Amino acid sequence: MLEKKNILNEEKAVLVGLVHKDQTEPQVQEYLDELAFLAETAGATTLKRFTQKLQHPDSKTFVGKGKLEEIRLYIQGKDIGIVIFDDELSGAQINNIEKAIGVKTIDRSDLILDIFARRAKTAQAKAQVELAQYQYILPRLRGMWKHLERLGGGIGTRGPGETEIETDRRIVRDKISLLRKRLAEIDKQAFTQRKDRGEFIRVALVGYTNVGKSTLMTLLSKSDVFAENKLFATLDTTTRKVVFETTPFLLSDTVGFIRKLPHHLVESFKSTLDEVREADILLHVVDTSHPAYEDQLGVVNKTLQEIGAAEKPTITIFNKMDLYEEKTFDEWLEESTKKEILEDLRDRWNNETGGNAIFVSAIEKRNLDKLREAILGKVRDMYKVRYPYKSEFLY
Repeated sequence: MLEKKNILNEEKAVLVGLVHKDQTEPQVQEYLDELAFLAETAGATTLKRFTQKLQHPDSKTFVGKGKLEEIRLYIQGKDIGIVIFDDELSGAQINNIEKAIGVKTIDRSDLILDIFARRAKTAQAKAQVELAQYQYILPRLRGMWKHLERLGGGIGTRGPGETEIETDRRIVRDKISLLRKRLAEIDKQAFTQRKDRGEFIRVALVGYTNVGKSTLMTLLSKSDVFAENKLFATLDTTTRKVVFETTPFLLSDTVGFIRKLPHHLVESFKSTLDEVREADILLHVVDTSHPAYEDQLGVVNKTLQEIGAAEKPTITIFNKMDLYEEKTFDEWLEESTKKEILEDLRDRWNNETGGNAIFVSAIEKRNLDKLREAILGKVRDMYKVRYPYKSEFLY
């Protein structure tokens, strides 16, 4: 995989979204907000957004020729290095768009892959990302050669490759095959490690990216876990042994989910997702302060369903309540009204989750005792069912 270049922080970007039969205008604006955050995470600054209403994406250029010309005119004479589309583009579309506007063009999947490439630290994560990149490239080979030849750095150029770009599909397939074999070996080792953890109940933190999972992991496990206000701060699963009162269990922090996550990444990160699949209890963390937190919650639930983990005992943790109150309440609102709003929120989600909703602020360490009690109760219940002879863990 190519090394990260320092010029990334200077890259300026333009974003493009399409309002079509499956996406409304407000949805597209929300998706572009997230795309801007992704671009910022990758080291770019967004200067402008373009949207267009079309029934279907144009097969040749995704947006119409008029919109493409509008983008070209805006870019002209400005120091803009990249145009990012919110939906997946074919190799031919990328080629046609770049010919029309004269600027490097990538899509949302390529951007996410770029971020993952930068965040990957371990051999496993690097191999997983590299596999996803080759799988992304393979169907686009015919239309993307100019795109792939840019080895000078910048977002979307952190793809796998050598100084002479391979132009043979067979070579790319061979690399995919080699990476799959390498990951199969790593998966075997990871499976053995998971088996060697003994008969402990396993709890996994899951949720949308940037909801505060790593911060909660640090607080619950009392150990340092990397966390920052950027998307996909965590790629590799971190597992810690935690003891509440006399009851031990294993707590894992996992990679965050996101809407429109490239399916290649889901496939490549199978071993990371196995940590979720094999967990006994899930802690689904939600950023309550986010304007689209319900949609994010739905995206995570859908992904859990897709990987066969939706039926596991789950505690839904509504995090960042301090920010939620800050955004929801103004200084003139009466205390009784504030209390009523919070009670309605709690009642609603307790009904939705069967009483398994906890409202916390990790930053303010608010309501963490109640969260620990809820986790302890679930873990002890699981021990009774799974390992009834381990009475020393139950009290």
